Parts: sequence; structure tokens; C-alpha cells
Amino acid sequence: MASSGWIERIRNRIGARPAELKLALRVTIAGICAYAVTKIFDLPQGYWAVITAVVVTQASVGGSLKAAVERFSGTLAGAIYGGLIAALVPHTTPLSLGMAIALALFPLALLAAVNPAFRVAPITSLIMLLPPTGQAIGPLASALDRVLEITLGNIVGVAVSLLILPARAHTLMTDAAAKVVSLNAELFSVFIEELAATPQGRAPLQKLHPQIRSALKKAEAAAEEAARERQSHLTEAPDPEPLIRTLYRVRHDLVMIGRAASTPLPVPIRERLGPSLIALHEATRALLLDLAQALQHRKAPPEPHAFQEALNAFSSEAEALRSEALTRDLPGKTFGQVFALGFAFEQFQKDLSDLLLRADDLTLEPAHKAAET
Repeated sequence: MASSGWIERIRNRIGARPAELKLALRVTIAGICAYAVTKIFDLPQGYWAVITAVVVTQASVGGSLKAAVERFSGTLAGAIYGGLIAALVPHTTPLSLGMAIALALFPLALLAAVNPAFRVAPITSLIMLLPPTGQAIGPLASALDRVLEITLGNIVGVAVSLLILPARAHTLMTDAAAKVVSLNAELFSVFIEELAATPQGRAPLQKLHPQIRSALKKAEAAAEEAARERQSHLTEAPDPEPLIRTLYRVRHDLVMIGRAASTPLPVPIRERLGPSLIALHEATRALLLDLAQALQHRKAPPEPHAFQEALNAFSSEAEALRSEALTRDLPGKTFGQVFALGFAFEQFQKDLSDLLLRADDLTLEPAHKAAET
């Protein structure tokens, strides 16, 4: 019984990661296919094709294309230059070998430092000086074999990414964007609690901010891969850059709200603005969570009517404070906080509206397209 429960927990834990399972399957198939092809063509250094296929197979097709291009360009540069050094520079003694290694590494290490796409070039160049079978077939033939095998590995890796449970970078990007939006909903709740003098301490912020930064980086990296897929005509999905740009603008708006909410509102102001602030909190949180679901499932984004009405009500209440006697009994800092909060909410509304438009562009069946058909 205990062992069956343990197995069930492992099965549930693995089953909760479908994307990771697909990637593991693609990597395994890519390695096996590359090995089979090297045996068919009887390549002398076939293990390089297997290694390359495994390295190139990434979480998305765009990522595989990027890895394939970088590995091929770095390998080609390293093989050509390292092969020339191995052929032209004597390296039969320890001293001469050390000099040849220095000549082989420094220019390519500089190239890799300038352009990370060539980061495998120094390694390839070094391998050219000490190839496993290079002494038997010669340095130039060894360089040619290595380029051919790396090319084969690239082809296998990209082909497997395209054909075996392909994961498009746009899907990975929208998943990461959905994570950002859902975390923003949590962050917004923390800020409202601070304004209402019911904070849970700084611990939630210390946890949420790193999570949001990490999710934004994942979304940005996936957007780069998605752009590469578009350039390779592997997808007709829209340009991913506007979505990432808008996510960062919304992030900046929330930072502004957080600064305005760094201290609780005074009791008289809180009693006056409390109901509209609570309604705005509920409408904003609901809109963000619904938007996260829409992004994750590539569906039409929610309508922001409730959020807009709640924001208008809050803005009207804040504006009404100007002409009331209550304003004369409170310090200017308090009203600076209220109006800074109103300005931040207004900017947030503009960028959130733009985010809803960007999400609609990415839907599988946008509402306006369905209406047209």
C-alpha cells in the first residue's frame, strides 16, 4: 500500500508537467534518431551528431532554430580555424602544443566574447588539436567530418522539434505572459491591503517581485524565439514584441501604485474612499485573473466594463475630496498620496486596455474576427 501511494505521488508529480514531458521525449527521440543516422552512414565521429541533436532540441521550434544556428556557426568557425592551426602549426611537443592551443583559443575566445553565438567555437578549435581519431585521418579530414556531423545533428534536432510534439514559442510566450498577469493580480491585492491598513507585512512583496521578474524574463525569451519562428515562416502568429512591451508598461504602472500605497490612507480618507477602493480591487483582480486564463488558453480576453466603472467611481470620490471641508483638516502629503494613486490608476487603465488588445491579437479565434465571419 505504501509503495503504491509513493508511485501514485510520482505519477501525479510527473503528470503535472506536460511541457517538460514533451521536451524530454523530443530530446530522447532526437538522440536516438541521430545515432541511427550516424550508423547508417558509418560516420567515424558519430557521437558529435548525437550530442548536437540533444543540445539543439529545445522547448520550442524557435529555440531549436536558435540553438542550431549558433552551434553550426560556432562549430564551422572553430573547425575551420582550429583545423588550420592543427595543420600549419607543429604541435608534437608539450611546448609547441601549448603554443598551438594559445593560437587556437585566443582569437575565437575574443569572437565568442563579442558575439555569444560563437561560444562553441573555442571548444571546437581545441578539439581539432586533440581529436579522438584525428591523428589517424588527418586534421583537415577531421574538421570536415566534424562539420558534417554537427550539421547532421542540427538537422535531426530541428526536425524532431518540428515533428515530435512540437511546442511553438508563441504558446510558451502566452503561458509565461499569463503567469505574469496572474502574479500582477496578487501584487495588486497586496497594495490595496497596504492602503487599507491591513497589510500582511513585506513578505508577500519580497516573494512576488522576483516571481514576476522571472516570469517576464521567460516571456521575453519565448518572444525572441517566437520572432525567430516568424522570420523562418514557421508560423503566422502576430509579432510578439508588442505584448512584451505592454507587460513591462503594466509592470511599471504597478510599481507606481505600490509607491503610492507604501503607507496606509488616513482613517477619514479611508472611510470615504474605502467602498470604491474595495470595488476597484475586486474588479481589477477579477479582470487580471480572467485575462490570465484567456492568455493561457488563447481565448478572447474579458471585457473591462466592470473595471472601468469601478475606476470611474473611485476617481469621482477622490475628486470630490477637493471641495470638501475634510480636505482642510489633513496634511498636503495625504492628498499628494491620493492624487498620485489616482494618476497611477489612470496610467494603469490605459496600459491594461492596451494589454487586452494585444491579448486579443493572439487569440485563436478573436471576438471581432468571429463577428466578421
